[in-house]
Amino acid sequence: MESSSTGKTLSRPGLELVAASFAVLFQELALIRWIPTQVRVAAYFPNLVLLAAFLGLGLGALSVRRKPFLWFWPVSLIVLAGVTMAMSGVAFTATSASEHLWLLYYDLGPDAPLVEGVRLPIVALFVMVAATFAPLGQYVGERLDLFRVRSNALWGYSLDLAGSLAGVIIFAIASFLHTPPVVWFAILTVPALALVQGRLMRRVFFAAGFVVVVVGVHASVKGELFSPYYALSVGKLTDKPGFAIMANGSLHQAPIDLANATVAANEAHSAVRTGYHRPYGLLESVPRKILILGAGSGNDIAVALDEGVEIIHAVEIDPVILDIGRKIHPNRPFDSPNVTVFNTDARTYLNDTDEVYDLIVFGTLDSMTRLSALSNVRLDNFVYTKESIDAARARLAPDGGMVLYFMVGEEYIRQHLMGMLGASFGDLPVIEIGGYQLFNTIYMAGPAFASQKTMDPAVESAMIEELTTRQWLPSDDWPYLYLPRPALSGFYISLMLIFTTLAVVGVMWVSPEVRKAALSRGAIDWEMFLYGAAFLLIETKFVTAINLVWGATWLTSAVVFGSILLTVLLGTLLMAVTSVPWRVAAVGLIVSLLVTYLVPVGALIERGTALRLLLSVAYVGTPVFFASICFAHRFKTRAHADLAFGWNLLGAVVGGLTEFLSMSVGLKALSLIAVVAYLVAFLLYEREGSRDSGAIGGQPSGGP
Repeated sequence: MESSSTGKTLSRPGLELVAASFAVLFQELALIRWIPTQVRVAAYFPNLVLLAAFLGLGLGALSVRRKPFLWFWPVSLIVLAGVTMAMSGVAFTATSASEHLWLLYYDLGPDAPLVEGVRLPIVALFVMVAATFAPLGQYVGERLDLFRVRSNALWGYSLDLAGSLAGVIIFAIASFLHTPPVVWFAILTVPALALVQGRLMRRVFFAAGFVVVVVGVHASVKGELFSPYYALSVGKLTDKPGFAIMANGSLHQAPIDLANATVAANEAHSAVRTGYHRPYGLLESVPRKILILGAGSGNDIAVALDEGVEIIHAVEIDPVILDIGRKIHPNRPFDSPNVTVFNTDARTYLNDTDEVYDLIVFGTLDSMTRLSALSNVRLDNFVYTKESIDAARARLAPDGGMVLYFMVGEEYIRQHLMGMLGASFGDLPVIEIGGYQLFNTIYMAGPAFASQKTMDPAVESAMIEELTTRQWLPSDDWPYLYLPRPALSGFYISLMLIFTTLAVVGVMWVSPEVRKAALSRGAIDWEMFLYGAAFLLIETKFVTAINLVWGATWLTSAVVFGSILLTVLLGTLLMAVTSVPWRVAAVGLIVSLLVTYLVPVGALIERGTALRLLLSVAYVGTPVFFASICFAHRFKTRAHADLAFGWNLLGAVVGGLTEFLSMSVGLKALSLIAVVAYLVAFLLYEREGSRDSGAIGGQPSGGP
């Protein structure tokens, strides 16, 4: 136990460590939210901010022996903000159709610069974001090493985790209040001014730098409203009556008059109106009770009301889009007493409801953002899986039907959707293709549409067999509707190579030890490097899994991030005051990870909230807790906590890149990859006995 004098000596560094760690997490989350509002393609790759943050922090920690450069923090943020805003006026286009990116530059004029390919903005943002975290990495590394020298490295690491947890909580509150980016960066100035020390001019420099950042961010805002998912703005359609809802500057939804009674008076939307009403015209009777998944701003609701549906349950994940629809939709569908709205995730609703419906409608809910910063899964991907279609079918009445509206861009996407519906219903859906403006394909499945089927049963059976056995159908383990098959495309392989090269070059540049002895045995602490890589993999797996169990909402992601940080913090504090045998923790970690591989995530989806919560905590908390114990055993013996911090974060970069492999091997396999990484780390430890490998160590990445 440290003495009172030591406690006083460490009180200020402890507060500085908490403030710096808070700034790291808060800045990371702010950039993940703000950058996609400026550079359209970044919305599909928020994990590039995460990887860049790990790289910057790691490089900063490895440069602790160099002259402090905290002054570079506001400078790098100004550069990032300026270049990002400049790129916001450029139309970057995807050259490969297989990436299926909706890069609709609705906010740019015809004279906007056009650049083919999206690698340039991705790599440029990666480098600039990493630069903003490097000064913070050096600062945190210095304080961690100070705790190792004067007290206990685990106490320092605990404060690091506490600051990170506070950053997650405060940003979650800011998201709940729908605050704009200017508020986020204004909050970031508080820890920034708390960290700067020395002469008055230095403080003035920091204050002026962050004022420039805040003013620049405010000037860059493209939306009047900020949901937890998008920067949203509302305007009139340019050439037709109705409204345009833009998300991050791209056309996202168009609330328009869809009542059949207005056809004669307004033909501007006749095509889209025809498409929306088409499924109802093929039914033998008007459905009494329907469910709409992805209700958005109200188009599907308006159509159902116009068709005479008595009971409508509408599910929409974005609360701000719901509010917009209530205020501006021409048909005022949300005002009807027939409509009940549920602001939640589609899969969560299907998991929890006992209602039975005559018709279930999947609206045009293909999203323009990712599930979380840790995952390559899109926000809507778990809606379009075999398990999701099965869950919806289970909620249909015996003679019910299902409708999917979709903008199909590639033939393999069409086959994915046909195959999932065919496998679930045992019959191919009725498909209508047309230029309906907001979608181009309508899928209609189930007994309600049986009278529309004209295909010979033998031919239909053969087609279903072909689709379900020779096509890779999206599942909860491989939820990639927008990929033709399990594989890494050349695009993602090139990004992995570029990011890895940048990381290697950066390490060689900032670390004389590695530069001078790149191939020598003591240059890299592979043991702790592997801890960082493995932990990020299991973090990715768990965040994705829990979003499936509890819903892919912003609140779920915030709670999962916070829970993982809290679990690691508790494990670290436990090791700071007592000792859990390393072998017990190692065996517990491997066994619990194997359990997460063998037990399907669907097993956690229980109707009872209390039981589901208990299973989720056990599923995620057990391996995370044992991982923190294993780390604590090794981290507290490291000779340099700053270098430990650096090598672990660089390992996390590799773990983040390895997550791309889920596109090829599925999400479950991430557990096995993590098991292998941990086993190799354990083997390295066993080979060295209890003797530390020396000067360069690492920590597991305890936070997102």
